[in-house]
Amino acid sequence: MRAVEFHEYGGPEVLRVVRTAAPEPGPGQVTVEAVWAGVNFADVKARAEGYRVTSLPHRPGLEVSGRIRAVGAGVTGLRAGQQVIALVDGGGYAEVVLAQAARVFPLPEGLDLRTAAALPTVLPTAHALVHEVGRLRAGESVLVHGAAGGIGTAVGQLARTAGAGAVYGVASSDAKADYALKHGYDEVFRPGAFETDVRRATGGRGVDLVLDPVGGDTLRRGLEALAVFGRLVSFGNAGGAEPWRAGQDELYAQGRSVAGFSVLGLARSAPEALRALTERALRTVCDGVVVLPVTAEFSLSDAADTHRLIGGRTSTGKLLLRIQ
Repeated sequence: MRAVEFHEYGGPEVLRVVRTAAPEPGPGQVTVEAVWAGVNFADVKARAEGYRVTSLPHRPGLEVSGRIRAVGAGVTGLRAGQQVIALVDGGGYAEVVLAQAARVFPLPEGLDLRTAAALPTVLPTAHALVHEVGRLRAGESVLVHGAAGGIGTAVGQLARTAGAGAVYGVASSDAKADYALKHGYDEVFRPGAFETDVRRATGGRGVDLVLDPVGGDTLRRGLEALAVFGRLVSFGNAGGAEPWRAGQDELYAQGRSVAGFSVLGLARSAPEALRALTERALRTVCDGVVVLPVTAEFSLSDAADTHRLIGGRTSTGKLLLRIQ
């Protein structure tokens, strides 16, 4: 089979297409003949700086859609030939992908494989940020960093459906801001002064919920944008800065709180909770609540081009690799 790997860290050029034997499923596992694979910023960080990489060579890719090739011992409810989507902890850029059965989901009726490949990491994360962790209530306001990305696109729609009083975004360009405004956002700010803009837009009050994948100083400034009793959810460290920590001085006086979320962390620690979350999230697409546009697709051999696009911070929506 063909797969994309990197044998050293570096720019997109270190990605190479290799031919290798297809994996076989062990107990509790399945193999999926991938048709589509989602591309995420986490893949770029893995290639560039070893994010979540345990050894080299490494095969990136966190989400795929396709058909089950084989099932391992002890697997129930899944069968060869079944159309599925899967969340994997690496290995998605390949014609045959090994996945834990607990993270494999039958393709919901009415959903096509192309659309489904955009969902396994993005949609459960967005749902958790708005509902399970962020606990957004009707009438509350929310500020979302990365508003034009895949997660930001889904969050804007979910927040609007949840009855948010105002949905604010942060985006780095006019093009990204325009994109976000078409997907549920009321106003979009620039990263350099978002906390000041939030105070202006809210009459000095601040927002009830901040969703932050950037970390570092952006997280600190996000706390300053919170209203009394506001909540901040951290779900990444895309900026690569040293983690900034909040303590009593930042939280106690106005009853603010900080939480965190990682879909892969949940997959490892509480697979049944992940399964329930993913099933709830998928229903929002099947019901038409969320539309997640695929804004670009590339062949497997052109995986480096997807990384250049994401790494250049110019992409919007979701990018996919065509595997078969």
